[in-house]
Amino acid sequence: MAESRASDSRKKYLREEYVSRINRVLDYIETHIDEDLTLEDLARVASFSPFYFHRIFGAMVGETLNAFIQRIRVEKAASQLINNPKKSVTEIALDCGFSGPTTFARAFREYFSMSASQWRTGGYLQEGKIRQMDGKIRQPPDKNGKDSGIPSYYTEVDIQNQKWRVTMQGESNLKAEVEVRDIPEFHMAYVRHVGPYAGDVELFGRLWEKIIKWAGPRGLFNFPETKMLSAYHDDPNITDPNKLRVSVGISVPENTPVEGEVGKMTIPGGKYAMARFEISPDKYPDAWEAVFGGWFPESGYQPADGPSYELYLNNPEEHPEKKHIFDIVIPVKPL
Repeated sequence: MAESRASDSRKKYLREEYVSRINRVLDYIETHIDEDLTLEDLARVASFSPFYFHRIFGAMVGETLNAFIQRIRVEKAASQLINNPKKSVTEIALDCGFSGPTTFARAFREYFSMSASQWRTGGYLQEGKIRQMDGKIRQPPDKNGKDSGIPSYYTEVDIQNQKWRVTMQGESNLKAEVEVRDIPEFHMAYVRHVGPYAGDVELFGRLWEKIIKWAGPRGLFNFPETKMLSAYHDDPNITDPNKLRVSVGISVPENTPVEGEVGKMTIPGGKYAMARFEISPDKYPDAWEAVFGGWFPESGYQPADGPSYELYLNNPEEHPEKKHIFDIVIPVKPL
């Protein structure tokens, strides 16, 4: 019996070590997507030999290394084409790591069955080309210029202090206080999930349980300095739900050692929009929609490259109405 437990423990340790190494590679790809990502360099990041790394990566991620890199590049480009209307297709192609416009055009057409220009000018609205978190497809504006099926918004703005108040009118009637501010770089210890996550309270509960059991005994909870957050690496409107990545964790000192399933990444410093909500847990998709559909079009800003995240500010169990108070935090730059 003791030998069996020791064997199971060793297997668990080895698998967690592999997960840790692959996560390091995924983080490296994300932050170096505009560079030439070679098998040798990525194998070095993972501390595997190049000969075996490709096979290990494919078995654990479910895609070949080249297919993963190509998909991430194309999906990032697709998101930028929508969110950065003044950026040229060629600039987007180069920023996403393609060697030139011809290579990008071919890859984009193979993935989306249309050109980048068609995508940008409304092709992404076609059914099956872009996904909404609630499973609905956004409809194009009607002849009066209004989005059919999309909530309306009322926005008040304090330009001098870079603050906004956004109200989603209609059934949800969500309200958000939005502020643009400079946030310094910080480091995050995380556990990661790959696959669908929208509305899955039990999933997030399991992820939080893992990070809490790891961080608590190490004395890493030092409130109010410690941040608790979920970072989102993909656009759920574009990426297949089965390939979506979310990292749940806490801010930690830069030199904090991690191991196994717990990884560590850097959240870049810069200018961010912070939208504060106080909502019931089923309204998270509406909150994100209020930021992108209500605030961005009125703000003079557009999304910048980098991870978006949710910053959690309370314990819902201690709230009289069990509501969640949190910030949606998105990197931004001038339109």
